[in-house]
Amino acid sequence: MAEYLQAIRECCRDEAAFEKLQQILADTGVPSLEKTKDELRHSEFKFPRMADNLPGMIYQYLRTHDGRESLVCATSGYRELFELEPENMEANFQLLKGLIHPDDLKTYEESGDISAATLQPWAWEGRIITPTGKIKWIQCASRPEKQPNGDIIWDGLMMEVTQSKAAQEALERERRLFIGGPVTVFRWLAQENWPVEYVSPNVAQFGYQPEDFLTGKVPYGSIVHPDDLARVDAEIQAYSAEKSVSSYEQDYRLIRSDGSVRWVYDFTTIVRNERGEIIHYDGYILDVTERKAAEAQLGVAAERDRLLGEISLRIRRSLDLDQILNTTVEEVRQFLQTDRVFIGHLNDNCQGKVLAESVDPNWRSIRGWVTNDRHLKEIKSLFKQGHVRAIDDTQQVAKSRFHAAYYTKYQIRASLCVPIMVGDQFFGMLIANQCSAPRHWQQFEIDLLSSLATQVAIAIQQAQLYEQLSELNDSLETQVLERTAELQQAITKSQELNRLKDVVLNTVYHELRTPVLGNLLLLNNFLKSPQDTIPISRHVLERMIQGSDRQLGMINLLLEISQEPGIVLHPEPLLLNTILTPMLKDLQPIIKANQANITNLVSEDLPLVMVDAAKLQRALQDLFTHILKHNPPGISLTLSATIQAGMLRCTIQDNGAGMSQSECDRLFDLHVRDARDSCTTGIGLKLYLCRQAIAAHGGEIGVISHPNRGSTFWFTLPIKNKKGKIQN
Repeated sequence: MAEYLQAIRECCRDEAAFEKLQQILADTGVPSLEKTKDELRHSEFKFPRMADNLPGMIYQYLRTHDGRESLVCATSGYRELFELEPENMEANFQLLKGLIHPDDLKTYEESGDISAATLQPWAWEGRIITPTGKIKWIQCASRPEKQPNGDIIWDGLMMEVTQSKAAQEALERERRLFIGGPVTVFRWLAQENWPVEYVSPNVAQFGYQPEDFLTGKVPYGSIVHPDDLARVDAEIQAYSAEKSVSSYEQDYRLIRSDGSVRWVYDFTTIVRNERGEIIHYDGYILDVTERKAAEAQLGVAAERDRLLGEISLRIRRSLDLDQILNTTVEEVRQFLQTDRVFIGHLNDNCQGKVLAESVDPNWRSIRGWVTNDRHLKEIKSLFKQGHVRAIDDTQQVAKSRFHAAYYTKYQIRASLCVPIMVGDQFFGMLIANQCSAPRHWQQFEIDLLSSLATQVAIAIQQAQLYEQLSELNDSLETQVLERTAELQQAITKSQELNRLKDVVLNTVYHELRTPVLGNLLLLNNFLKSPQDTIPISRHVLERMIQGSDRQLGMINLLLEISQEPGIVLHPEPLLLNTILTPMLKDLQPIIKANQANITNLVSEDLPLVMVDAAKLQRALQDLFTHILKHNPPGISLTLSATIQAGMLRCTIQDNGAGMSQSECDRLFDLHVRDARDSCTTGIGLKLYLCRQAIAAHGGEIGVISHPNRGSTFWFTLPIKNKKGKIQN
């Protein structure tokens, strides 16, 4: 400080002025020169550290007036960005240019030339390929400064933007996917006919262009089906009046530009301002025409199954043939919504008789119809081979004079005739008539009548057997005893056939019914979600399809059991969890319904087993379903597996109700419920097939249980040896 003051004194050459300056410096507290130097050195030390900590690289790039390029300096971020040392890059700038992606090199050079020519800031975004092969997106920004000798120096910042670039590309892919997808987005104004303020381009799937709505040419209300418009409007008004409602869902029909009709699902959010007034509606519509058609078909199939089940049960429980036939024709007419259904009988002498009829009061009854033998023989010849005859319009088909008179007399415009074959003998016909207009008979209607004709044949056969039994009661005592024994044998055989039929019918009925119940349960679970939007993923739909495929597999398995002495396997080496994991996922609806808790302790380190995945999964699914079905809600199940005697032994332990030893002994036997026991719904086919499947794999299955102490189910499977064969 002393030297500093001495220099000032010499410069001033005025002692009085110097003394005054010295006093001012002392009063204002000017720091010493050494302190100032220390602060300067500290700031010079902090700046490089700050630059090195930046997420990127600060650099200085030089382009000389003769076109030579070099990197004057760069911060240490260079190493992370380019995987090179800055010293190498400063010595040879071409190393840097060599890293630039070939597809981006042209834009790099052009943008640099423009910045050099205009002295405007240089900005460039492109890809580099690092020495390790990584592709990185980088973003550069710098400002040029022209030197007196014509050189240009750019001071700038370079940063990696790979992640943000990937995010942008992902958003763009999602945008394109959404625009090209099935969901059409709308913004409707809260006005009459719901004018459209925005609509996504894929509204073209309904035959319209966005301009049709945005210009007001096509108000949205004008494309809602007239039969649905009042309901849709009333529902929107009701939802809008409720301040607590923020969104709603609707199903209704839209009219496409070509006049065709499509069902849509509409999910809409109500948008209100700060005063609670509705300003517009945001929502989307999804074409659900195919879903609606499938739901209708499921409803028809369920009603058809109910009708078949009730009639078959009635046939098994009653020998009153007249009651069975009259009830059958009445229920069939109601189901088909047709004008007349009747059952006609032709005996061996070609004498005809109407056994039962149900007819709409507006049309003529066919009872008492009489014709000659020649015409009856003509009828019999048409159906004696078991062929179904479906006529959509009686006026448009070739017909004999007899049939023309018959159609005219009884005002028949469409007819569906199915032969009734008792054994291999033609008995008569089950006939449905449409009198009001022509009618196209659907395949499911033809199948229904064919199935019912089989059930009617069984009822007739049973009635004939009963009639034979009544006739035998009038014979001599010895003949009665002899014939009774024969008839008893025939009845026993018939009952055994019925029991076998019960297995097939009940199993097919339940297995076809399961997907419907599963779908309903799944949809109900979705509705329990607190979320406003309940998406149904493609994965769920695929699982529904897989469930249906398994039901078809069950039917095929029943056929396989009836035709072959054993189960045909297609084994492959698999981990046990490969089968258990998807099987437990498929059982989630019934697991949740029973509030069950399942713990899977099966290790992934267990050796492979040689199994047929489909058959083993079906068997284990039946086993788990039985456990859940026959225990109270809240049951806990624990799965584990060990190696014992060269076999994989898997156990399923529960804390349920348990069983007695006698129940354990016959649990896996084949049995059929008593048809007279209306309280029993179990069918002993599932666990029987489960045991058959395990045995076919070379394993065993069993259960250890005590009442009120839970049960432990176990089964064994052979382990795959090193040569790919079963080790048993």
